[in-house]
This record gives sequence, C-alpha cells and structure tokens, in this order.
Amino acid sequence: MIKVKRIHEPPEAVDGVRFLVDRLWPRGVRKELAHFDYWLKDAAPSNELRRWFGHSPDRWPVFRLRYFDELDHQPHAWEPILDAGRHGNVTLLCAARDTEHNNAVALQEYLARRAPETVGGAE
Repeated sequence: MIKVKRIHEPPEAVDGVRFLVDRLWPRGVRKELAHFDYWLKDAAPSNELRRWFGHSPDRWPVFRLRYFDELDHQPHAWEPILDAGRHGNVTLLCAARDTEHNNAVALQEYLARRAPETVGGAE
C-alpha cells in the first residue's frame, strides 16, 4: 500500500519505506531529525510547474495533468516507489500544508493508475 503523509508527522512502523518526494528541502525540518529512507527529488514536479501551481486549489486539475505528463517522461523517478510497494508498505512524504492538493497526493494518484494493486488510499 502507498499512502501520503506530511514529513512533519512522526514516523510509524506501518509507514514502511518512506520516500520524500519534494524537490526542495522542507522548511522547518532538520535533516538529522527527518525520518525518510529515500529522497526522490526527480519524482517531484519541475521547479517551473511547482512555481506555477503555488498550491492553488483552483489550479489543481491542470497541475495534475501537467505533472502526470512530466512523470510520463521520467519513469526512473517513480519506479523505485512501485518496486518498494510490491514488497510492503510505502509512504510518500511532502511538506505541503494542504493535504488534499499537493504533489504527493497527485503522485499517489498517478501510481494508482500504473499499478492499482499496489496503491492504497491517502491518510
């Protein structure tokens, strides 16, 4: 199962492999206290798309489509997540305050389309 969580939330045993999927280091998080297994910067939206989106819920539908297009062109960025998900739980971590409109939620949706048997719901 692949779920989504804010990096500011404490890790849990059920998280499994934890992937940070933000391109930039999360504000307010000290590296030595961050609990993640892999930082997949390339699985995050491009800087241009991230800036354009600006976490605006009004831009969410278009953001998702543009982000999915970026992901289509870089499977190397997200394949490690699906590989880990085939062997156990996976958690996608992001720093966004908006828990419904962020790149980790969009990435989870994208992966669900690629391998529905591997992806669970967001928390």
